[in-house]
Amino acid sequence: MIHLFLKEVNGFLDSLIAYMVITVFLTGIGLLMWVFPETNVLDYGYADMSTLFSLGPYVFMFLIPAITMRMLAEEKKSGTMELLYTRPLTDLQIILGKYFAGFFLVIFSVIPTLIYYYSIYALGSPVGNIDSAGVIGSYVGLILLGGVFTSIGILASSLSENQIVSFILAVFLCFIFFSGFDSFSGLILSGSYSLEVAQLGIIYHYNAMSRGLIDSRDIIYFLGVITVMILLTHLVMSSRKW
Repeated sequence: MIHLFLKEVNGFLDSLIAYMVITVFLTGIGLLMWVFPETNVLDYGYADMSTLFSLGPYVFMFLIPAITMRMLAEEKKSGTMELLYTRPLTDLQIILGKYFAGFFLVIFSVIPTLIYYYSIYALGSPVGNIDSAGVIGSYVGLILLGGVFTSIGILASSLSENQIVSFILAVFLCFIFFSGFDSFSGLILSGSYSLEVAQLGIIYHYNAMSRGLIDSRDIIYFLGVITVMILLTHLVMSSRKW
């Protein structure tokens, strides 16, 4: 599984699309935080990173499917999936190897945003006037969100041999799981059931962590969704071997 992980990471980093995706992500977040008048920190006047953590999930909806769309779809289309089956690897090990590779690349894309934290830390009046504990909690939420989106992307990649179809399906599923439940609970339902439906969506738990509050219930939710998506991917792969 480690060899498969390294193969996926090296294959992605050796391609031009890797640097294009990461550059677009960092440039987009940078423009939102420092340039665009509606969202930039300098005009806002407060030393925080709310722009990154509020808009980052929507950038992730396109960034992560671009990373994961080829992982299983290309293997099936090129016929190399059969070669993987000849190796001493179970379906679950193949899925986990590709999942952890995608998750690593997501973290690799997020790490450079620490420069933005340092910049705001240095620009604060006085220096360091930023809620570091809140930022840490928000980063934990963003990384867990990246893990969930990666698992959704892997599932979408297992459903089609076409990378574009996998990309579109992953974007759609990420959007539905992130904000679909919250929108549904607000538009259609009322009363006590509205909160229960909203809690099924990612945005409810992500917003809780973005306030800097790391609650075990939110962490369990994210890990639970990741587990379900990986098991569904395993079910899809197993069903197509027959």
